[in-house]
Amino acid sequence: MSELIVKPHNRPQADCSILSVTPESAGWTYVGFEALRLKTGDIIKRNTDQREVCLVLLSGRASIRTRHSEWINIGKRMSVFEKTPPYSVYVPNDDLYEIKALTDAEIAVCSAPGQGTNAARLISPEQVGVETRGKGNVERQIHNILPEGEPADSLLVVEVFTPEGHWSSYPPHKHDRDALPDESLLEETYYFRVQPEQGFAIQRVYTDDRSLDETLAVKNGEAVLVPKGYHPVSAPPGYEVYYLNVMAGPKRSWKFHNDPDHAWLMNNPK
Repeated sequence: MSELIVKPHNRPQADCSILSVTPESAGWTYVGFEALRLKTGDIIKRNTDQREVCLVLLSGRASIRTRHSEWINIGKRMSVFEKTPPYSVYVPNDDLYEIKALTDAEIAVCSAPGQGTNAARLISPEQVGVETRGKGNVERQIHNILPEGEPADSLLVVEVFTPEGHWSSYPPHKHDRDALPDESLLEETYYFRVQPEQGFAIQRVYTDDRSLDETLAVKNGEAVLVPKGYHPVSAPPGYEVYYLNVMAGPKRSWKFHNDPDHAWLMNNPK
């Protein structure tokens, strides 16, 4: 198995975690990601310590409390493939969050170093920027949950719906150099869901010098680490592909560099 693929546990752990990526396990500095799978009535409570957190309700309904705020019965979609924007909650570092599941629920815990700049807040579906990116067989739907134009210290969070037979994160691009304004250094995780669930996505992760060059068959519920390099995704015919991206780096800016071999596709009239 590729070291870039993180597989879920066979069943949720005692803390409801089904998959976990920490900076230590990934061998990097900034991004943390966890998928929680809660049964109705489950309650978990955690401190954020030195990390800011974005809780994304992938599916189901829950009530979420922080040290100074509370949101009762949030969440609407029962599956990510309903394709409606999610409810999310931003929680700063040196705070806490308590989640009570009101239905069976799956919640993504996106984290990165915090500086205590922002207060906890609800990110409602109406606040999520929705866009269609690309044309033809590179068209996909984007939900900008926590883009750089919205307050956070390090985190960038976005979800992408790739229709069957389409490509996304395409043309291939990278963001692995701290070279603003041209390119930013951002670690990134991809958390995949596939419909029907027996399907898979294809993701290639590669660098210019090919010191890293892996082509991955990614199954439903798996995550992919992108420490550097280009990282396009393909959805095979018959299977819709969803992924949640978490990015963070030394500067909170998303500036990418297209693979020069494929940059001409940006001007393709299709």
